[in-house]
Amino acid sequence: MGSLSAVPGQAGWSFTTVYLHLEANAGGGKELQNNSSIVSGLHARADAVGFLPAYTFETPVLGGQLTVGAAGVPGNVGVNIGATLTGPRGNQISGNAHDERTTFADVYYLVTLKWNQGVNNFMWYVLGNIPSGTYDSARLANLSPGYTAVDSGVGYTYLNPQTGHELSAVAGFTYSGMNDALQYRNGIDFHFDWAASHFVSKSVHVGIAGYVYQQVTGDSGAGAKLGDFKGHSVGIGPQIGIFFPAFEGYTGYLNIRGYWDVATENRPTTQFAMVTLSFAPSAPEKPATPRGPRHLK
Repeated sequence: MGSLSAVPGQAGWSFTTVYLHLEANAGGGKELQNNSSIVSGLHARADAVGFLPAYTFETPVLGGQLTVGAAGVPGNVGVNIGATLTGPRGNQISGNAHDERTTFADVYYLVTLKWNQGVNNFMWYVLGNIPSGTYDSARLANLSPGYTAVDSGVGYTYLNPQTGHELSAVAGFTYSGMNDALQYRNGIDFHFDWAASHFVSKSVHVGIAGYVYQQVTGDSGAGAKLGDFKGHSVGIGPQIGIFFPAFEGYTGYLNIRGYWDVATENRPTTQFAMVTLSFAPSAPEKPATPRGPRHLK
């Protein structure tokens, strides 16, 4: 979630496509858990495309605007490791390993409820996954996590059309279920996503975006070989957004942004780029102000 996250839209169907390219690295001195193995010297790459159709209801719910949607995510993921210190059956293994495959991630659902009060916009959301069956605990490369999770939180956007200033923030907690294949459960994590931008014209805004991730409870289960292993990361990067007229009754929006981790603990250091293209119902045009009769002198 980034700029304009909490701003309500128009009733009807919207269609969003998100392309994500991610690079994750952990040096040989950093141990991480990948499935049932403790690994070091990790490098991972992923390219994925999410397709999210959503419907916004015209009838208010609790005074706000309700939107529901679901996303499918195909992609390609590759993982290289410099050494596997502990294998799936407790064996000590060394040497390089590589795994790559094209697969599907889980199906994700999204529900948002948004309110507008002048320049202030508010949001509540819930995001979760439905397992697609593509997770394989015997492989290094997975787009699916191997468990169900639910993320819920609130958001705020300040949008002032007069000054062109925009500021958005979303905070939420993610609750993860048990990975039964590994007997491993991630702890509860907190994330804070923010973005700030300025409209340099009516249709273009530029700015920065970032996030803070903090795991607040430890990992658990018989498969948690590194203990509670609480993770932490902070990332920041630039962004640009462009609105443009699309087909009849719809407005297009293109957003390009990238993030670089500037601080990490118990997590790989990541860099990723995200391109979002969406089509949503256009706002109704404001009627022209009627002019009074001209008086001749």
